[in-house]
Amino acid sequence: MSALRPSLLLRVTGLLIALMGIGLVAGGAWLIALGGSWYYLVAGLAFVLGAWLLARGRSAALWVFAAVVGATLAWGLWEAGLDWWPLAARVDVPFLIGLFLITPWVNRRLTPPSRPQALGVAPPADPARPGWHGGRLALAAVLVLFALVALASWMVDPHRIEGTLAQATTPRPGDDGLGVPAGEWHAYGRTGHGQRYSLLDQITPDNVGRLDVAWTYRTGDMRGRPGDPHETTFEVTPLKIGNKLVLCTPHQSVIALDATTGQQLWRYDPQIQGRLALQHLTCRGLSYLPPTAAVPAASASVPAAGVAAAPVDASSATGTAAETQARPPQPVAAAHGKTSASCTAQLFMPTADGRVIALNPDDGSVCTAFGGGTGQIDLWAGMPHVRPGSYYSTSPVVVTDKVLIVGGTVLDNVTTHEPSGVIRAFDVRTGALVWNWDPGKPDDTAPLPAGRTYTPSSPNSWSISSVDTALGLVYVPMGNQPPDQWGGRRSEAVERYASSVVALDLATGRVRWHFQTVHHDLWDYDVPAQPSLVDLTIQGQVVPALVQPTKQGELFVLDRRTGRPLLPVTEVPAPQGAAEGDRTAPTQPRSALSFDPPPLEGRHMWGATLFDQLGCRIALHRLRYEGRYTPPSLQGTLVYPGNFGVFNWGGIAVDPQRQIAFTTPTYLAFVSQLVPRADDKTLYVQGEGRPDDSLPALNENFGAPFAVKLSAFTSPFGLPCQAPPWGYVAAADLTTGRVIWQHKNGTVRDSSPLPLPFQMGVPNLGGPIVTAGGVAFLSGTLDYYVRAYDLRNGEQLWQHRLPAGGQATPMTYTGADGRQYVVVVAGGHGSLGTKAGDHVIAYALPKP
Repeated sequence: MSALRPSLLLRVTGLLIALMGIGLVAGGAWLIALGGSWYYLVAGLAFVLGAWLLARGRSAALWVFAAVVGATLAWGLWEAGLDWWPLAARVDVPFLIGLFLITPWVNRRLTPPSRPQALGVAPPADPARPGWHGGRLALAAVLVLFALVALASWMVDPHRIEGTLAQATTPRPGDDGLGVPAGEWHAYGRTGHGQRYSLLDQITPDNVGRLDVAWTYRTGDMRGRPGDPHETTFEVTPLKIGNKLVLCTPHQSVIALDATTGQQLWRYDPQIQGRLALQHLTCRGLSYLPPTAAVPAASASVPAAGVAAAPVDASSATGTAAETQARPPQPVAAAHGKTSASCTAQLFMPTADGRVIALNPDDGSVCTAFGGGTGQIDLWAGMPHVRPGSYYSTSPVVVTDKVLIVGGTVLDNVTTHEPSGVIRAFDVRTGALVWNWDPGKPDDTAPLPAGRTYTPSSPNSWSISSVDTALGLVYVPMGNQPPDQWGGRRSEAVERYASSVVALDLATGRVRWHFQTVHHDLWDYDVPAQPSLVDLTIQGQVVPALVQPTKQGELFVLDRRTGRPLLPVTEVPAPQGAAEGDRTAPTQPRSALSFDPPPLEGRHMWGATLFDQLGCRIALHRLRYEGRYTPPSLQGTLVYPGNFGVFNWGGIAVDPQRQIAFTTPTYLAFVSQLVPRADDKTLYVQGEGRPDDSLPALNENFGAPFAVKLSAFTSPFGLPCQAPPWGYVAAADLTTGRVIWQHKNGTVRDSSPLPLPFQMGVPNLGGPIVTAGGVAFLSGTLDYYVRAYDLRNGEQLWQHRLPAGGQATPMTYTGADGRQYVVVVAGGHGSLGTKAGDHVIAYALPKP
């Protein structure tokens, strides 16, 4: 019977290929109607023809699929060049079909072209006939050709920029001139200048490969505590003071460790309020006041255990002045029940329930001379719309010898009635309010009188600020007024400072200058990263500069005295046509030093197969997209780069000797779709019956005419629609704006269903550091590794597997044993879904 009709194998195979072809024809016709490529329709028709021939047992099917593989390869090379992952997405299915068709299981069942036979009788297979040989050889030839092209594409990287840094032109100084000993780390960016640069040079490109774990500490603070609904992110960069390492955990505990052994010295629990309407529960770090002068003794009336002013209960708050005042002080626990009446040095810890607490770094006791005898200040004082968790400082405060300066985060896109984004300065020893800069009332910086409140929903600063005490300026990266994607009701004052870096006078809080990185921001392109302060030699002159990374990929290099651009900034025409009641800025600023990616096109779409790539092409054409700064829309707008940012809170690292920036550009597209609101109660985005109503209703925008749906731009299989790489490491010359080298960075080992170590270049969240030894360190990639790079050329020198996601910025210091240590926090990131942990890991070279 097998000689009378095609085998079951051929018929089943033909049916499956026919179904693929029908899908390609349908999707291809849709894509053509949207103005896209004709390839998928033509390929689908060829699939159907080949499937029909195969089901009839005809060897002509081999010729058809030889043409499909060859044409697909040619089309792929035309669209993507020798770039393996885009090529693989186009050719993988035709290649696998062709590979199956030349196997003996199929070939011995195929019928070659022959003389006509009696009706209903298939001629016997004849492997010697030229038609059979020709089809099989043609298909085998194009398969071999694809294999050769694949091999060639593995040997080249079209995204790679090769280059080598020149040696530092000036000798490394013995200190940084900012009062921080070379072996210590006193602020989030090591110093108030935010360079993330260490003077240590014991670890070099020659010996970094010998780094090994010196000690590991487990905090015990893990995501997913029973009854805890909060997403936690362990983003802390520890401080190193003397021989102590000091850090905070997501649930706000403060821990001091022996920097050489990792042994716990003390631990403080601020006992934050239990259920807060938080977007994230995190702590990026503490701030340190060195013992420059003794703190005045506390009043004799101070209670022995210390007291704190707790936030107002949300159920009784309406935002009026009377209702936003703090309740009577409530007891607060100190470390081991200890308080200190006089602290010669202080640590400052911002908490998730809206406080800043002063601690003695010696033993973790509360410094009761601060905060009027309480050891803390209440950030809810003067705030409108009090809802615990809707305002707090996620980032370390700025500390000088006179003031500490505090910003804070507000919830994104929940309501138009949010707390204020006011920036406040407090006396660093007493906690008394010195000045307040309210972006809604920017000219009035005198301390807010009793009974008044700050401007609701004004732009806030959730990231890390920098300070230049010599110039008397603090540099504040600003966010946007909620809602992020619709700005039809923003005032002139709010618009002026939104998405800007603002230089405030340390003594008065008055604006000395500001530079806006986005005009009328509708994309959540708030300024996410700490400005890095560095002195640059430009045209033979040393200029005090500020380098500001942005989510949209610009590195603005400014004179930090005046805000004047040191590298050219041009205003580029931007897409127009905002949603009803809104507007768009006619132009947007672009720096001469930019990591802005090219606009996405159909050829940039990707997927595991040509089928989900087709789905991504259709999705691209259905969205509104006219390049960067395409306004949000009811149709749905593609936002690229997305609000994840080319750069985020991890920022960049700056080498002041080589005058370069070590950067970690990330490229992910997002979709922003406005949803008309009919009332201020219906949940249009979150949906009714949320598992925990205490959590914020993000993106509902109560009080605005639109809610917003935000999502990653992914294929039907959940993969990014844009082709990799999605993440790089790169070095840029800050004096010329030239990108010196750029390499894709990281693997999909921890982002794919199988642990495949393909180096595709993955996103990064968490900053890098650089050292005088010429080595850079980074742990924030979505695969769980800490890596070391040669600063000269970007080559990866070393990596070590982490037990959890390392979405934090490393730091380095000298231990009591004289060795240079590198410390990495591995605790995972709730929103990214990286593996949770509670690990603090120190690496060092072997003892001599």
